[in-house]
Parts: sequence; C-alpha cells; structure tokens
Amino acid sequence: MWCRKKKRETGVTIRDGVRKVLTAKRDAQLATSLLLVIWVSVIVATSWQIWSAHQRTLSEIDTNNRNLAQTLNTYAEGVFTQSSMLLLGMLERLEVEGTTPEHLVRMQQLVGRQEHLLSQLNELLVIDASGKWLMSSRGKFVDGANSADRRFFSYHRDNPSHEIFIGAPIRSRSTGEWGLTISRRFESKEGDFAGVIVVVLGIENFLHLFGKIDVGEQGSIGLATTSGQLLVRYPFREQDLGRDFSRSPNFLRYYSNLKSGTASFESGIDGTERLYAFRSNERYPIFTVVARGRYEALQAWRSQALLTAGVVLGLLAVVTLIGWRLILLIRQRAQAETSLMAVREKLLDANLELERLATQDSLTGLANRRRFDEVLQLEVRRAARDGTVLSLLLIDLDHFKGFNDRYGHVAGDECLKAVSRQLELSAKRSGDLAARYGGEELAIILPNTALEGGMRVAEELLKCIRGLGIAHESSQFGHVTVSIGAASIRGRHGLASPLDLVEAADQALYRAKAAGRNRAEC
Repeated sequence: MWCRKKKRETGVTIRDGVRKVLTAKRDAQLATSLLLVIWVSVIVATSWQIWSAHQRTLSEIDTNNRNLAQTLNTYAEGVFTQSSMLLLGMLERLEVEGTTPEHLVRMQQLVGRQEHLLSQLNELLVIDASGKWLMSSRGKFVDGANSADRRFFSYHRDNPSHEIFIGAPIRSRSTGEWGLTISRRFESKEGDFAGVIVVVLGIENFLHLFGKIDVGEQGSIGLATTSGQLLVRYPFREQDLGRDFSRSPNFLRYYSNLKSGTASFESGIDGTERLYAFRSNERYPIFTVVARGRYEALQAWRSQALLTAGVVLGLLAVVTLIGWRLILLIRQRAQAETSLMAVREKLLDANLELERLATQDSLTGLANRRRFDEVLQLEVRRAARDGTVLSLLLIDLDHFKGFNDRYGHVAGDECLKAVSRQLELSAKRSGDLAARYGGEELAIILPNTALEGGMRVAEELLKCIRGLGIAHESSQFGHVTVSIGAASIRGRHGLASPLDLVEAADQALYRAKAAGRNRAEC
C-alpha cells in the first residue's frame, strides 16, 4: 500500500512535468504558427495593395491617354474642317469663274488674306485635268510642275465623288517640306473632270504641337487614316511617313473595327511596349493614337512598390527575429523542463529507493520492523476511529537455531526467504502487510479482519510452509514448520495500544510453541 501510494505521488509529479513540457512545446508550435500566419497575412495584404496600386496606375494612364486622344482628335477634326471649308469656297469660284489667269490671281490673293485663319496651311494648289499646276498660294512655281503622279490626283480623276480626300504625306515639289494633302475634285460646266484643288498642311506644325505634350521619352502620338496609313507620328522619323500598317496584327486586332479603346502591346515600328489609347473621328476617316512606354509609365508605381516591399520585408525581418528569439526561448524552456523532469524523476526514484530501503528488510524483502511499527500504529488508530476489527499474526520458525547449526547460515537465510515469500502470498489484500519482526520472527497485519479470518489465514500459511518440504532433521517433524500466534481488537471496545495487540499475539504464539509447535493459537 505504501509503495503504491509513493508510486502514485511520483506519477503525479511526472505527469505535472510532462504537462509542462507539452505545454512548452505547444507554445513553441503556436508561436511558429502565429509567425507563419503573420508572414502570410502581411505578404498577401502587401501583394494585394501593390497589385491594386498597379491596376489603379494603369487605369489612370488609360484615362489620361483617352482624354489626350480625344483632345487631339478634336484638334485634327478642326484643322481638317477648316481646310475643307477653304477648299469648298475656292472650288465654287473655280467652277463658276473658271481657271482664267485673272480668276486664278484673285483666288491667290483671297487665299493670302485667309492664310492667318489656318496656321497649319503650307500651300494651296490648283491642278488641271492633266496634272499641270495652275496656281500656288505661294506665288511663283517651277514651270512644268505636274502632279499627275500623285495619289490624290489619280483618286479624284478616277472617282467622281465630291468629298474631300485625305492623302498620304508628300514632300512638296515647291518647298521641299513634308505635308498632308486634303483635296477636292472640281469639274467643268459640262460635268467632266477639270482638275483638283489641294490644301497641303505642314507636318512640322503637327509635330510642333505634339512635341508640347508630355508622353515621356518612350511615348508616341500618331495620326492615321482608318485604312491603316500613317499620316503623322511623334517622335518624327521620316521613314515612317505614309507607312501602311493595314495588315499588321495590332491594327487588325485593335484599330480596324473599334471606335475607341485602350490596349497594351509591342510597337511594330520600334519594338517598344506601350500603353495605347485610340479614338476614331466621326466626321473624317482618321483616328488619333496616344501611347506611353509601359516601363516608363509604371516607373513611379515600381519605385513605390519597391519602397513598400522593402519596408514590409524589413518589418517582417524584425518580427521574424523577435518571433524566432521567442521560439528559441520557449524551446530552451521546454528542454530545460525536460532535463528538469528527467533529473526530478531520477531523484524521485532515488528517494523511493531510499525510502524503500529504509522500510524494507534487505534479506527477505518484507517490510522491516520500523515499517511494521508505523503501519500497526496507523491501523490501530484507524480501527479505533472507524470501529473496525484488526488482526495480527506473529510467526516464528520452529527450531530455527538448530537449522542454522546443522545447515549453516546461508541455508538458513534461504529458508527464511522461502517462508517470507509465502507470507507475501498470504497477505493478498492491498491493506495487508507482511513484515520481518526480528530474527526468525515474522508478522502479518490484517486490517478489517476478524479473529476467525486471521485464523484461516494462519492455517493456510501453515499448510503452505509445510508444502515447501524444506528438510529440517533437527525438528521432530523432519521439515521446516512455523508456530503462529493470532490476536485481534475491535475499535472502541478492544485494546488501547499497538503494544497490547502485539503482547496478545505473542502470548498466543507462546501457547502454540508450548502445545508442540507447528500450529496456530489465538
């Protein structure tokens, strides 16, 4: 009973230590999980914020490009409308007054007075049905100047339409400058093709305006026909003028069917990836394009994103350092708890062993006299308190001195051990205690056992010891036997002290020996 109690106390102590170690390990796992959650949450939130800023930046760029494309589209429409009105006024005079030298001189003077109204005007030409120049708003021109090979001339000659025609950029044969042609067909009084009247707009004027608009170093501004012919592009490259991109994938995908929109792709002209916005004109077959270099346009966002990422990563590094230090401290605490628990367990085992040695007979393994006295006193008090019955058996080996003299002390020790094992088997209940009382005297304390029950245990013990068959030639029985004295008390009505119970059992033992030994008396 005492051993089991000590083991339970030891088990409780060990369980407390294990619980602390498990708690420390769980805290370390929780701290690790929390650190991981913080990392994931911050990274996800930062990535979302950077991505949202990226989308907002693209949206702002698209909006600005759209607005700028619309503004330039309105500007181009105004220029072409003024040019169309100038052509229409001159056309009516030609068809009514004819192309006599006097009429052409008056037309030249009239254009000179209106020239300030159209600052983009480079030159106005009147060309007859054979392509020969009849008049130039600049005055004199080279004799024999002819434009029969120009695209605008062949268009009006072969097409009876009275609408204006916007032609590809050409280099003027009188000034050598690049210009856009806006032309109309005029007819004779009989309705036959009589020639073409042409307004040449200086491309330099368009480039001057486009150059004032900040689209960055990688940006571009373009004016093109809906048929896919480039009219003006900034930054200016002479080889791009009049370029036909009607069959390019970008034109077919984005420009051919849409009135307006935005797109992002790599330019077929210089290979730069840009963000485009385009707008088709509702009155004329032209559209304007505004583009900003993607890398350049996103540079501010990229710098801000790198700054944000750097700050966040720095904070995460600090949090990680602190968290990792905390985890290390928790793990060190767990290791310390584990080491402490191991030391404590060894100490408890050592204490148990010391206490066991202090209360156990080293030869027989039974409780020693000290333990016997402690338990007997405790059980007597319990019996007195609870009103229960308590029995005691005193056992003495018969003629044991003669056994030692004949067989030796080693054999005597072995005999004592064998008898002690039978006592342990007889003390079956958890409260029973088998002890070595002294020398060859043994004892069994039987709580809650009446005298009749004690005698049954004694008789069974006598039988078991006889059954050992240990030879003892110095005994009249020829084998080892014992004599047993039994006594009992009942609480509140029995003897007053453990000594009285021992004396009563000792008297019974004396009677058993006097009656011939190998028996039990009560």
